[in-house]
Amino acid sequence: MARLTQILTGRDTRYFELFEESAGNLVKAAELLVRFLDEVPDETGTAKEIDEVESDTDRITHDIIHHLNQTFVTPLEREDILELASALDDVVDLVDETADMIVLYRIEAPMDQAHGLSDLLLQATKALQEAMPRLRTFGDIRHFTVEVNRLENEGDRLSRAAIAGLFDGGIDPMVVIRWKDIFEHLEEAIDACERVANILEGIVIKNR
Repeated sequence: MARLTQILTGRDTRYFELFEESAGNLVKAAELLVRFLDEVPDETGTAKEIDEVESDTDRITHDIIHHLNQTFVTPLEREDILELASALDDVVDLVDETADMIVLYRIEAPMDQAHGLSDLLLQATKALQEAMPRLRTFGDIRHFTVEVNRLENEGDRLSRAAIAGLFDGGIDPMVVIRWKDIFEHLEEAIDACERVANILEGIVIKNR
């Protein structure tokens, strides 16, 4: 059935184009977050740029859904298309929420662990961006998914250590609460990248 679907939809590349565009936005958002953390407490408009990327990713997700409603036969199972679109959107949403949180909490000096987590996030998004074009041919993406899994494990370790450190240094309780929220959001963004990787791997396996 999968092979027949590929034959019938061989010329419908719109889904793949939109997925690749969305994956590109993951990298843009993560790059902007890294820059944003370097700029804090200065406000240079980077947070607004992240919000614009989030809005564009929403637009891509809506385009995917609209195209899905307009087509009968699809190159991937409809449930897989919706799940992948939603998972990609979730990553950018979490990046945007993290930046908003930093502004809301009036963070003046980002902790080193926040820089470390944002760097891991950026690496994970780049791995997903490299993997995404291989979806067109259901090519081997294991190298990229393994890397995202490794980065997610490293993110978990760093986040746990960062949160534990908050309770060891006699820091003001309000500062602890704020940074705990930020660390958890960064970790969730990396976790969301792993979810994208798992969905991609499942699609490739299903369609071989």
